[in-house]
Amino acid sequence: MTLRSLITVTLAVVAGSASAQMPIGLRDAMALARQQSPAVAAATARAQAGRARLDQAQGHRLPTLRLHEMWVTTNAPAEVFALQLNQERFDFNDFVTSDPNRPDALDNATTRIELGLPVYTGGELSGRIEQARLAADASASTLDWAGDRAALEAAEAWIDLALARERVALLERSLETVEAHVALAEAYVDQGLAVRSELLRAEVERARLQDLVIEGRGQARTAGAALSFQLGVALGSEWALREFPEPTGELEPLAGWLGSLQGRGDLEAAHRRVEAAELEGRVQGAKRKPSVGLAARWDWFGDTPFGTDGDSGALMAVASIDLFSGGRHAAAIAAAEAEAAAARQDLERFVGGTELAVRAAWEETTTALERRATAVRTLEAAAETERITGARFEQGIVKMIDLLDASTARREAETRELVARAQALAARVRLAAEAGRRPESVLGPDPQETGVTP
Repeated sequence: MTLRSLITVTLAVVAGSASAQMPIGLRDAMALARQQSPAVAAATARAQAGRARLDQAQGHRLPTLRLHEMWVTTNAPAEVFALQLNQERFDFNDFVTSDPNRPDALDNATTRIELGLPVYTGGELSGRIEQARLAADASASTLDWAGDRAALEAAEAWIDLALARERVALLERSLETVEAHVALAEAYVDQGLAVRSELLRAEVERARLQDLVIEGRGQARTAGAALSFQLGVALGSEWALREFPEPTGELEPLAGWLGSLQGRGDLEAAHRRVEAAELEGRVQGAKRKPSVGLAARWDWFGDTPFGTDGDSGALMAVASIDLFSGGRHAAAIAAAEAEAAAARQDLERFVGGTELAVRAAWEETTTALERRATAVRTLEAAAETERITGARFEQGIVKMIDLLDASTARREAETRELVARAQALAARVRLAAEAGRRPESVLGPDPQETGVTP
């Protein structure tokens, strides 16, 4: 799908004129789903959150700078004495002439700027940063997978709608044919060339087809709402579909599809999450090691907020280690190792499940393509049978019921071919997604890019 056509379709959808003026092809639907599917929007937000958490984790390596403003009124002797010294208002004569055990209440405001810097955390900080990086990578891979799934689901919805509409069109054409047969039967009955039972048989067939047309139109409307849902637009939008594409090209051997499986987004995300789980044991073990940090502060003191009557500062180096934690650290390490082992088992099962899904999708595609080839041959035979039966009916050799049977067989063959074509196309798109490839990759060249107008 070209960028220009994608922009045009998007603008049409946003404007609310959806699709009645702008036909939408299979590629268009897949591209729009990648852009505006609610699932993709949610995955995008999670990817942004993952990157933000990585920034948050990396920020712990940098110094922290805090501003504090503290206010106190006290008549505690020791605090009054210390605060007078801090405010640089201590007067020795007042001190010796007054009762220091019962001083007057003193107001004090402390303005403090405090700087802190971690120097050594035993590997806990670096481990948390690496876990955050793996989580961000997993979110990005999940976003890729969400885009592929949205494109796949939009493709399946588009194919369902195209199938429903073509089935309705097929039924309508069959109804026209049967109505012509009814008119012809009426004429033959009036001329005495056919019995009334043949006319009644044709009328019964016409009524049955009318019911199928009504049912098919309802199914088509439901399929249209499903496509709108996948594209994230109003469910009442009307879609004008481009030509139903053919499932072209030879099917690649199974080994090739299995070989591309590692590129599947959710599988990559699962690998990153397992790596993050394996790091948790190291992070918990770091709590057994000493931690070292630096701190510096500067204080201003006064009897009003942000006063500067006195000032002082301090520089500190702090080291600490847990000598006894009641077994908490050992339990945390054991739990982290067990969780990592469980994550590895889940990943192994997940990998096996994805391979199984690819194998099943490949078999489904192979079967669908073979059924399509059989359906094409059956349709050719049914069409030729109807043509011959129609000619023999006009010659008076066969009865009306034989012609109706031949028309019914041809219609059923057309329906089987239509369903087989849709299933083959959907199976190929699904196989690509299951194997970690872009679903669009199996559609062949874009007619708009090759200069062919659908």
